[in-house]
Amino acid sequence: MDHRQLQKTIESFDTEKFEHAEQFLLHVLQQIIQHKGIDILGGRLWRLESAPAAYRLVAQLGALRHIRKDFVLTVAEYPPFLQLGTERTIVSNETNEYLRGRGITTYSATGVGEKVHAEGKRLYEYILTFNTNLAREEEAPALDIISMTVSRMLRSRRQELKSATLEKELEKARMIQQSILPEPELRFHHYDIYGVSLPDRSVGGDFFDYVISPEKDRVDIVIGDAATKGIPAAVQALYASGALRMGAMHNIKVSTLVRNLNALVHQAFPDESFLTLVLAELTDDSQGLCVYVNAGHTRPLLCRGRSGKVEVLNPTGTIVGPFADQKFRRESVLIGKDDILLLSTDGVTEAMNSSRREYSEKRLMKRLAALRRKTAKEIALGILDDVARFSSSGKYNDDRTLVVIKRAG
Repeated sequence: MDHRQLQKTIESFDTEKFEHAEQFLLHVLQQIIQHKGIDILGGRLWRLESAPAAYRLVAQLGALRHIRKDFVLTVAEYPPFLQLGTERTIVSNETNEYLRGRGITTYSATGVGEKVHAEGKRLYEYILTFNTNLAREEEAPALDIISMTVSRMLRSRRQELKSATLEKELEKARMIQQSILPEPELRFHHYDIYGVSLPDRSVGGDFFDYVISPEKDRVDIVIGDAATKGIPAAVQALYASGALRMGAMHNIKVSTLVRNLNALVHQAFPDESFLTLVLAELTDDSQGLCVYVNAGHTRPLLCRGRSGKVEVLNPTGTIVGPFADQKFRRESVLIGKDDILLLSTDGVTEAMNSSRREYSEKRLMKRLAALRRKTAKEIALGILDDVARFSSSGKYNDDRTLVVIKRAG
């Protein structure tokens, strides 16, 4: 069988699903031995172990002289292993006394899988040894083809498994993330409110929530962003949202609420994990009073409905989590008739185009002013549409979340 045909034949063995690499390798080894067109009668699978570096016999199949189970050869006492690490395949005379005593006189072996570091050497994670009917000059080239083909198949299977595992984790994170989010539209007294979160392909920790008091005279609106990605970020966002909801239901002041959350996050998560957020409280106050805390988050924008002038609301404290005794200052602002308060995450302002230019806070302010006569929903969707068109050819994206609060009366 020529080398190209040998490669295709071995690739045809890649038909079944296995949980472990060794199950797959034993399946391929069995198929090689049973195939009539491949002159290999039997084979053994060896696995690399560390401290000290050694190869342990995993299995032996087919027509060959069996050796004792779990037989181990250290790299130090068996030089061919080091040679395999550099040459991939060796065909030579057997030198180990025990193996020669079992009637094994030749050594036909090839490395399989990835090369790993063991005691300062780069060695294959697996070795296949064979009993063949091949002519001596044909053995090494044939075993090289087997090694390269099987290693590539094993690598492909591992990548598929990682991708499948990652996709499952991302789906779990998406489900957690979506479980936090309320219905997007809310009418609260004279406020028209609309929130939306568009997750990127990699799940981040963006979230928003509305918490209405039992008396219906107050609503706490929170928007936040956990600094990590994937499930850890989604879990942290869920934790923070739940803690804020519980606190808000007990009429705790917004500054105290964020301070308490900071202490909880500091205890519950590693120091390198943190989140940013804005917590804004609205009431049925006729003057449009809004009390807020900005904990290291993207600056909210307040657009005056009559003039189109846009103001920024700066942070009133640092990020949530790393510092146990952090204090957060509350500030207040009056939202007049037709004014719009925009809360967003950095995935909006930091969206990039193909030239790696950011959408920017400045452009967001202009877009908000241009849309100020629209409804809260129309403003939110209009901004996101503009960001999407701006960054459609860009390579970097993040979750995009925003909440638009418009006073209608």
